[in-house]
Amino acid sequence: MSVAEDLETPLVLRSDADGIACLTLNRPKAYNALSLGLMAALQAELDAIASDRAVKVVILEGTGKGFCAGHDLREMRARTDAAFHEQVFAACSKLMMSITELPQPVIAKVHGIATAAGCQIVATADLAVAADDTRFGTPGVNIGLFCSTPMVAVSRAIPRKQVMEMLLTGEMIDADTALRHGLINRAVPEAELDAAVSEMAGKIASKSPLVLKTGKAAFYRQLEMPLAEAYAYTSKVMVENMQARDAAEGIDAFIEKRSPKWTGE
Repeated sequence: MSVAEDLETPLVLRSDADGIACLTLNRPKAYNALSLGLMAALQAELDAIASDRAVKVVILEGTGKGFCAGHDLREMRARTDAAFHEQVFAACSKLMMSITELPQPVIAKVHGIATAAGCQIVATADLAVAADDTRFGTPGVNIGLFCSTPMVAVSRAIPRKQVMEMLLTGEMIDADTALRHGLINRAVPEAELDAAVSEMAGKIASKSPLVLKTGKAAFYRQLEMPLAEAYAYTSKVMVENMQARDAAEGIDAFIEKRSPKWTGE
């Protein structure tokens, strides 16, 4: 798909219901390749959602035959200067960091293929559910472009030997393998994908938004800490969490055997 075609239609579609925002990559003819335009549109949506108290969960999905085929190679070859390439990879890195730093949990809803930066999105998302015929890969080595930036997320999601095999051979893996490696949470028949993701998102959306925000931020921060430091940090997080209205409400509701009423405070 050309840049001109990109400008004729929304590159990211958004729909909201019951505290769940669904963001859909919308370049189906290009397997939702991450053009600069698409990344900018997705970044804008994530930035808006970050401060939207009505949104408790985000679902990322793609239109057409595949989730995301990675970067737009036609766009990358149309501009060969290093400055443009720096712009592309900086935009992509910012996008991945935004997914991780977003207060709301992000679920990748994957079908067809998720390759290179598309696989990176799956690995970056907090959770991922895929149709059981989905294929995943970091095939850059096949075209002379090692998947160095996708490697950052994928190597943090699956074991070292498995990710090195993906990176060095460029071969695709199926959904069952991705599940065994820990790249995705579930693999379901494609006909059940919508229901499986909706069920997962609904369960998460029923929780306190304050607790979701607190827990997600603490999870990623403590991962990079030494063990003793991680315990000291998370102990402080627990103390702060205990002072929240939602913690008091949740504990009281548990003791009183009733459903909690969250305020997000």
